[in-house]
Amino acid sequence: MLTTDTRTIYDEELNLFRDQVRKFFEKELIPNLDRWEEEGIVDRKFWRACGEAGLLCPGVPAEYGGLGLDFRYNAVIDEELAYAGSSAGITLQSDIVADYIANYGSEDQKREWLPKMVSGEVITAIAMTEPGAGSDLRGVRTTAKRDGNEYVVNGSKIYITNGQNADLVIVVAKTDPDAGSKGVSLILVEATRDGFKRGRNLDKIGQHSADTSELFFEDVRVPITNCLGQEGSGLPYLMMQLPQERLGIAVSGQAGAQRAFDEAVKFTKDRKAFGQTIFDFQNTRFTLGALKAKLQAGWAHLDWCIARHMEGKLSAAEASAAKLFHTELQWEACDTALQLHGGAGYMNEYPIARIWRDARVQRIYGGTSEVMKEMVARSI
Repeated sequence: MLTTDTRTIYDEELNLFRDQVRKFFEKELIPNLDRWEEEGIVDRKFWRACGEAGLLCPGVPAEYGGLGLDFRYNAVIDEELAYAGSSAGITLQSDIVADYIANYGSEDQKREWLPKMVSGEVITAIAMTEPGAGSDLRGVRTTAKRDGNEYVVNGSKIYITNGQNADLVIVVAKTDPDAGSKGVSLILVEATRDGFKRGRNLDKIGQHSADTSELFFEDVRVPITNCLGQEGSGLPYLMMQLPQERLGIAVSGQAGAQRAFDEAVKFTKDRKAFGQTIFDFQNTRFTLGALKAKLQAGWAHLDWCIARHMEGKLSAAEASAAKLFHTELQWEACDTALQLHGGAGYMNEYPIARIWRDARVQRIYGGTSEVMKEMVARSI
């Protein structure tokens, strides 16, 4: 269990909220983890249960069916989900997609989609990455060309979280291929539209229960009112939302690092070799001691980042640094913890195996560690 006694950003109300989240996950999430891993997808029933429990899109204003809470509530959910060892895509919906629609959507778009996202009736995705375009979104080739009062969307996307479950997708597309960065727009595409097709549920190294898909758009027609915000403003919108997206990944990374550490401590204090526990060997104690020091610093830094974000001051460079630091720490903690498990760590029956393989992509999606270093360096 995550301890929050030394945290600086949470008050009694948030601690009570955390208790509710834990109890909900103990009942609705943890008993289903293994089955979802085997099936490669999280039940829609779980999404509806999250909605009923108030765990989806907590920041959505009350007028659109939400609770109107601040990002700290998202962070609590993110931490507990990551610590539980789940890769369910609810954080994408709550931390990323909801804010795009709430911040840039028309009144009709907000009233149509936000209440259904809060309830779990609608599952969403955001389609950025393409086979030939990853971190540099100026290279997207998907187009949305005007034809009268409609856009005609053509192209393909890959590595899309919630791709199999999604009812609504925010598609990053070029509405004016000749306008460079000013020609990119965000287009809402409903999964019921003719020409929208889902590819296979991709076979990944880890995060098996997270449905991650190819998406195809073949002459998909949507009304021009499906443009999210101003046409041609897609890249600025993406840049403005990246700090929260990367902060959310950092939150999950820190909690995942703590879970890996806790698993290592539990195992090494229980397992014996040469007449003593693994924990009693100096190498183990020094290794875990050094890692605990980094985790202590990590939690303090994370609280600083969340507080900065709450004040609207967290910069793109600071958010990039947070994602870099906390996901790299997560990988160090997971790999160290697996090593301390010895051969048992390579067995799927031990939680550390899934925790380890699920962590690897954290240093890739949302911007690779290398891109994060470049973003930080640009601020120097």
